[in-house]
Amino acid sequence: MNFALSGWKEAYCAELSFRTQTLVTAITLVATTVISPSPFWWALILLVISLVLAAELINTALERTLDGLHPQRAEFVRKAKDCAAGAVLIISCAAVGIFFLMLYDTMNLQR
Repeated sequence: MNFALSGWKEAYCAELSFRTQTLVTAITLVATTVISPSPFWWALILLVISLVLAAELINTALERTLDGLHPQRAEFVRKAKDCAAGAVLIISCAAVGIFFLMLYDTMNLQR
């Protein structure tokens, strides 16, 4: 547990993207609390938040590893890092889509 928390702290302190994702997580949790959706939507929101943060941590780990093993600029390193960032983007877009679907569903139920 200590190693995991240390990695989370390291990513938070060193990576703007992880801090941004953490801020978006906090805003999303507050908004979801205000909206008060069904437990299904809560589960889905928590799942995609977890996936986004986990993907961001894996992306950070990959970037650090590649930079450490091959500090010079190299096309294969750039491509690998871009692919990992692309994975984070895909999950983030899915999370945004799920949030808006939750909003739509919740607003329709309240009518």
